[in-house]
Amino acid sequence: MERTTHVIGQSAPFLDALERASRAAQLDRPVLVIGERGTGKELVAERLHRLSPRWDQPLVVMNCAALPETLIEAELFGHEAGAFTGATKARAGRFEEAHRGTLFLDELGTLSMGAQERLLRAVEYGEIHRIGSSRPVRVDVRIVAATNEHLPERVEKGTFRADLLDRLSFEVVTLPPLRHRKGDVQVLADFYGRRMASEIGMQDWPGWGPNALDTLENYSWPGNVRELRNVVERAVYRWEHDGPVDAIEIDPFDSPFRPRAAVAGSAAPAPAPAASAAIEPTPAPAPGLDGGTDFKTRVNRFERELLSRALAENRFNQRSTAEALGLSYDQLRHALKRHDLLGATG
Repeated sequence: MERTTHVIGQSAPFLDALERASRAAQLDRPVLVIGERGTGKELVAERLHRLSPRWDQPLVVMNCAALPETLIEAELFGHEAGAFTGATKARAGRFEEAHRGTLFLDELGTLSMGAQERLLRAVEYGEIHRIGSSRPVRVDVRIVAATNEHLPERVEKGTFRADLLDRLSFEVVTLPPLRHRKGDVQVLADFYGRRMASEIGMQDWPGWGPNALDTLENYSWPGNVRELRNVVERAVYRWEHDGPVDAIEIDPFDSPFRPRAAVAGSAAPAPAPAASAAIEPTPAPAPGLDGGTDFKTRVNRFERELLSRALAENRFNQRSTAEALGLSYDQLRHALKRHDLLGATG
């Protein structure tokens, strides 16, 4: 897993988290890395592997949220030829690929209960079964898992196995969000600014102007380091003046011409004035108009409006939106699909 980003920071909470990860790396035990999106969970997982006795063995990465539920178990444990439709030949899973090395499971909380049960057996007994095979395969794998969810709460709700959480949480490294890393915003902005200046051929790095620094320091960074990097690199490449870079655009979608959500029956979306939300709720028609006033129509209209507002308030992050509405991720996805709002989330 080659990285173009680096572990950068000098704040006490960030250095404390790195120190905990570095100490845990020496032990052949599972580690959970917890943090909001964009806080660098993947980088910490790589650090755990590179500082471990397994550093010269494979580091295999699997994003559990990137695959449909029906394929996750086949991806983790492999399958035999003919095990299911389309399985024309046998294939080793991620556990076998990571033998004697480290398996990094990102977005752990998205695993189904069935996959959690099989994962528990693999971690507990060091053996797996390929789908379609009754023969166990011995594996020697260290598990590092990451999530942005509070798994003990998931256990209380019955959507995550308590025994699996107990097995994986030998050590828990919780990464602080950028808003709690005092002093790190300017350090990171300078690093990414210098690198972008070099990439586009600037002779010298001019630094940041006071207006830019004020904007960077006073923004809450919900997308954390990943969002900061995008903002900084965009500002540097757009700067066409001499002297320090002094213009920052946080939201690249901010425009007086941003599209509105399509309203049923309209021929084409009309341009909308600049606003804080990219999706505006569908206005409720008056009684007697084409929109209808029956109970089901009104409920559907209210549900779509609620989803649209929640998406906008959570910056179109589906997991944050689901949490805000008290829904599971799958429930939210089903609701968005039913109201034709999936395309609005990117």
